[in-house]
Amino acid sequence: MNLSIALLAALGSVAAFSPSSSHHSARPTTALRMVSQLEIQTGKSQLDTAVIERFNSLPYPDDKILAEYVWVDAKGECRSKTRTLPASRAKAVATLPKWNFDGSSTGQAPGDDSEVILRPCRMFKDPFRPRSDGVDNILVMCDTYTPAGVPLPTNSRAIAAKAFEGREDEEIWFGLEQEFTLFNLDQRTPLGWPKNGVPNRPQGPYYCSAGPENSFGRAVTDAHYRACLYAGIDISGTNGEVMPGQQEYQVGPCVGIDAGDQLQMSRYILQRVCEEFQVYCSLHPKPIVEGDWNGAGMHTNVSTKSMREPGGLAEIKKAIYKLAAKHQEHIAVYGEGNELRLTGKYETASIDKFSYGVANRGASVRIGRDTEAEGCGYFEDRRPSSNADPYLVTGKIMATIMEDVEVAEVKALDRAEA
Repeated sequence: MNLSIALLAALGSVAAFSPSSSHHSARPTTALRMVSQLEIQTGKSQLDTAVIERFNSLPYPDDKILAEYVWVDAKGECRSKTRTLPASRAKAVATLPKWNFDGSSTGQAPGDDSEVILRPCRMFKDPFRPRSDGVDNILVMCDTYTPAGVPLPTNSRAIAAKAFEGREDEEIWFGLEQEFTLFNLDQRTPLGWPKNGVPNRPQGPYYCSAGPENSFGRAVTDAHYRACLYAGIDISGTNGEVMPGQQEYQVGPCVGIDAGDQLQMSRYILQRVCEEFQVYCSLHPKPIVEGDWNGAGMHTNVSTKSMREPGGLAEIKKAIYKLAAKHQEHIAVYGEGNELRLTGKYETASIDKFSYGVANRGASVRIGRDTEAEGCGYFEDRRPSSNADPYLVTGKIMATIMEDVEVAEVKALDRAEA
């Protein structure tokens, strides 16, 4: 981590005026003491804002931009690196050049043939490097290929693209609800929790809450919200979640594969914002397994053109029956560790059995009360976990509900089961 000039000066002063600083033999001890002080400061901002601003105020060349190429690694986490491009290349995704990276360092290629090709797919404004000269630095969402042009096995975008290809007339909308949990940098203590302990009140007052005793991490979520809006992501809302330290934001409605592009970039922006605030963000679906605490999901709202038209409720139910017939196939791509979350408790359905209901948050799939009343609209698949791959989730849903197959009807849960 970079050190501010002020901090270095302060440490230098400590060494200079230490009683033992005049003895050469004592210098290693002083150096060790300085290192210890730096370690104590880990996790706290050590950057002098005045120094940062001095460099941020330097003008960019008119004819150049910075492009941050972002991709998904073998573990589903975002990686990125920066390059300088002529401003003219950033007019459209099609004019952006391909790039490459060392796949052996990301679990995506062997060391003896490590080059992986980055293909630009979607472009956003860069909220971390804003400019005032009418030119934008950019974030570039990419997918990954071998030098021969073959999609990597970890290129889930290419897998999803096949499900959407040729079905543009369906105008399928996705709204993705991304839940996450904020921790201190020890990666053990959620924000608002006592160290090595649990809150003295059960969950309940923290959801959509206000007040220092209830809401933890609002500055982080507000910063992320604004950064996403600046970038051009269709972020539609945010709220505090049920477990203290847990938050949610929503992306959409987005059409087709763009939902995956936007959600993945929003995750990258979230990680960058947390980097600035020096908090740890977890997408684990059940970060706290002991006690009565909710898990974290990525509820996926779905609506095709026919579902939004009069009589669309019948189309919604047909889609739900198809999802029921392939329940385990969907669970297989709906996130790692999801069995810890989908227990039938804490606003989840059982991972072993498919169910659906109206306004029922304990079902696998929920139909909204407004959709039922209006006879058209959308449905919500509540099974995907917070760490699920949005490309795989949206692509799998698309492939399943578009199949021309006859499947058995599924009885809806009644209110007594809600």
